[in-house]
Amino acid sequence: MGLLKGKSAVVTGGAQGLGLAVARTFLAEGAAVVIGDLDDAALAESIAELGERAHGVRCDVTSSDEVAAMIDACRDRWGGPDIVVNNAGITRDATLRTMPLEDFELVMDVHLRGTWLGLKHGSAAMRDQGIEGCFVNMSSISGKVGNPGQTNYSAAKAGIVGMTKAAAKELGHVGIRVNAIQPSFIRTAMVAKMDQTVLAARLKEIPLGRIGEPEDVANAALFLASPLASYLTGIVIEVAGGRNI
Repeated sequence: MGLLKGKSAVVTGGAQGLGLAVARTFLAEGAAVVIGDLDDAALAESIAELGERAHGVRCDVTSSDEVAAMIDACRDRWGGPDIVVNNAGITRDATLRTMPLEDFELVMDVHLRGTWLGLKHGSAAMRDQGIEGCFVNMSSISGKVGNPGQTNYSAAKAGIVGMTKAAAKELGHVGIRVNAIQPSFIRTAMVAKMDQTVLAARLKEIPLGRIGEPEDVANAALFLASPLASYLTGIVIEVAGGRNI
């Protein structure tokens, strides 16, 4: 359809999982894409698959210098970015009693500092070029309802929602939109390893009766990044099949 024809996008954590699905979808809709990731092997494999309108940059999203370099790589190669998807994330699950402080801090840093740095450097590049761009921040349904064993992850994902709304208010006057997505039960490598009994129990909680696909999340990101969402900012879309409504 070419919804993003002529646009450039940056996707963090883009060499695998949801980020790779977003990159594929954006490319199919006409965008040029820079993907940032820490996994060198996955990055090389993904770029080989995605083709000449994709470029990979090794990026630790907790580093201001590396995030700035990723944004600059997009600007130097294709202009922009017009779109930034702050997707990079990790989990370090444990109960409150057993979670090391280091694991709490790491999850908060990757999700919150990483998203903030993407917003900071991405919006500066957009404003310098007069681009009315947009951001899609990847939260999680865990940030809405909380999950046992994920006090770090749930807090970080809830924080992304607040950050999204605050940034939308700051950047709206220059035409930059900021929105978020909260995926729930999506078919990923982690879900593929789940016990079938647990999987069946989870499915009973989903009104649509199926696990979400990475493409379901990517299509929501496409909508928010496209002109179809030109009057939407500061909103959160749940991609959850109706779970937790």
